[in-house]
Amino acid sequence: MKRNIVIISVFMLLGFCLVSFRTFWISVVNYEKYRARAVDVQTTETEITPKRGTIYDSNMKVLRQSATVWTIFVSPKESDPSQANIVAENLGRILDVEPSSILEKLSKSESYYQVIRKKVDKPLADEVNAWMDEYKRQQANSETYNPDMPKTIKGVNIIEDTKRYYPYGTLASTVLGFCGNDNQGLSGLESYYDEELTGTKGRMISHVNAWGYDMGTENEVLNEAVDGYGLKLTIDETIQYYLEDALEKAIETNKVVNGACGIIMDVNTGAIYGMASMPDYDPNDPYTLVDTALYNSILNIAHEEEQNKALSDARQAQWRNKAVNDLYEPGSVFKTITAASALDSGAASLSSGYRCGGSIAVEDRSFSCAHGAAHGTQNITQALINSCNVAFIQIGQAMGAETFYDYFYSFGLAEKTGIDLPGESRSLYYTDETHTPVTLASSSFGQSNKITPIQMITAITTAVNGGNLVKPHIVSDLLNPDGSVAENLTPQPKRQVISETASKAVCRALQENCSSSGNAMNAYVAGYRVGGKSGTSQKLDGADDEYVASFVGVAPCDDPQVAIIIILDTPTGENGYYGGQTAGPVVGELMGKVLPYLGVERVYTRTEKVTQNLTVSSVKDYTVADATIKLQRQGLTVKTVGTGTKVKSQYPAYGTKIPVGGIVVLYTEGTEETLVTVPDLKGKNANYVNQTMLSAGLNIAEAGAYSGNKGVTVASTSPRAGEKVPMGTVVTVTYMASGAYE
Repeated sequence: MKRNIVIISVFMLLGFCLVSFRTFWISVVNYEKYRARAVDVQTTETEITPKRGTIYDSNMKVLRQSATVWTIFVSPKESDPSQANIVAENLGRILDVEPSSILEKLSKSESYYQVIRKKVDKPLADEVNAWMDEYKRQQANSETYNPDMPKTIKGVNIIEDTKRYYPYGTLASTVLGFCGNDNQGLSGLESYYDEELTGTKGRMISHVNAWGYDMGTENEVLNEAVDGYGLKLTIDETIQYYLEDALEKAIETNKVVNGACGIIMDVNTGAIYGMASMPDYDPNDPYTLVDTALYNSILNIAHEEEQNKALSDARQAQWRNKAVNDLYEPGSVFKTITAASALDSGAASLSSGYRCGGSIAVEDRSFSCAHGAAHGTQNITQALINSCNVAFIQIGQAMGAETFYDYFYSFGLAEKTGIDLPGESRSLYYTDETHTPVTLASSSFGQSNKITPIQMITAITTAVNGGNLVKPHIVSDLLNPDGSVAENLTPQPKRQVISETASKAVCRALQENCSSSGNAMNAYVAGYRVGGKSGTSQKLDGADDEYVASFVGVAPCDDPQVAIIIILDTPTGENGYYGGQTAGPVVGELMGKVLPYLGVERVYTRTEKVTQNLTVSSVKDYTVADATIKLQRQGLTVKTVGTGTKVKSQYPAYGTKIPVGGIVVLYTEGTEETLVTVPDLKGKNANYVNQTMLSAGLNIAEAGAYSGNKGVTVASTSPRAGEKVPMGTVVTVTYMASGAYE
């Protein structure tokens, strides 16, 4: 007996030691490990998604916003196996999900979180809730009660989430970008400012008992999500619309093959009023190709791997912002920078003379002006107006490579501008060490070096704003969730590049280039001192007949406020491929809309005043005789329809602006509106237009090149030729300077 007691005691002692050691091992040595495991078993954690910050235009119009959606998920650990088929069948029906996939997720019995569908809009979320409520009512009803089933649906959960909406569709899509399904910014501003827009995720921690059931709200710990910052942009929705509309029309009119881009910038601050790249896309559905012909051709690719790559490449190209991501040879637009550099450095003056005999030899290479034109002796302003390659080669030689590239660097053309958009490309250029006399010659008139459109317009603004290099930017303010300003992001000018004297000389030359004696008159706008320079560059990495047509405009040249660049990649229409013919009118149209919108006052010359508009007075219920006298005293022409003595209606209506000498049609008792056909005026001069329109009883609003210039003819009318319009309608007649312009 004693021996047995000893043996038992020894075993008990050993057992106690083992238990004590194990307890010590778990609670002391591996305390953190087992504590973490206990917390993991005893708690469930649900992530709370913050609301992504709203993006506004400069006038606080909402361009991008997040709306509440819901995530539907199941918790297999908390579900009841007897309800698996019911849950799978009903969630599958409501959410358009295969029931088999739901059953598979429900089978993961140790999981608390299996997503059925994300980004569910309110109607579907309400339908899920309604189904669960209906089930609960049926189980509470004595007639439909099933004792083998729980009284409520177990393990089906609905939590709030956010989804990005783009109310303006394609507007500024390549600038603003889009988000993926996880609300992460994938392109544009959505990507660049993703961290600021995203906010901080929250979480809700719930405690469960030994059986895995929720222990109630009193045991929950809630860490609220912090919503993301909003962005206030420098982009103006109205100006952005003007730009995109003008680009779309330019692509159609000029049959542009490889797309187009444009930028409208405040020359003094670098603020971007508008930036567009065409073709664009709808960020609400970014993965759908807008080019249906391209999409169909991709579908015809036999090999799946090649098809997927082609589709991916097409999407990337669709999302690309040409204004920031693409390089191009600027062509003759760059002569503005060469002229500014030469004037500032002292290598040229306004009185310097340059002889052009049509061509110039540099080492073993001969350079010619367009069409072999021989400009004779000219000063630097005349050389800019004539876009004379020979003269600008001489100007580049006078500066020398070291000075030329010092200014190239100083104008910011050898570095990224730092604009707040992703994927800005770095320019490709010769340096003062790698150049040759031939490359210096071609660089002087805008070939050989490749830069981005945003670099080009930034350099132009520097040349005309007094010489200050500004940093282009899209976002002006970071906003708190309540809309208050958290941080102003407007950058300061980087440096002084040229003198104010040189800058003013450049402005005068650009303005003269848009006058009746210049090659850029297609960008002329009455009442504004528009200056500009065209460019036509052969694509160094393209076919021999592929050209990039561009135009840069600034206004008003006596106090520059706005700069615009338009680039058309490979125009093939009847207007040709020269920048002055294709891109110049686009800049003129935009200046005529943007400047009045920004409140820049027109200042007419004496010649321009003669052609300006008058406001039609109201003469309704006047006698025809009195109405005629009143309108004629205004300087208007009167046509009467009907034999009555009293005016019952008039066209154009009261308040309409029409030119001096314009027609007002008076309708008397018992007469109806008279329709006339807009005549075909394309290619006609101003005298023909005035006579024809007067005979037709139509008014004229002039646009484009000044009609008083020689060689100017009609490019288009709006409404178009052949349309029926009321007599007295104001028809916009757009003039264009004929001939080949760079």
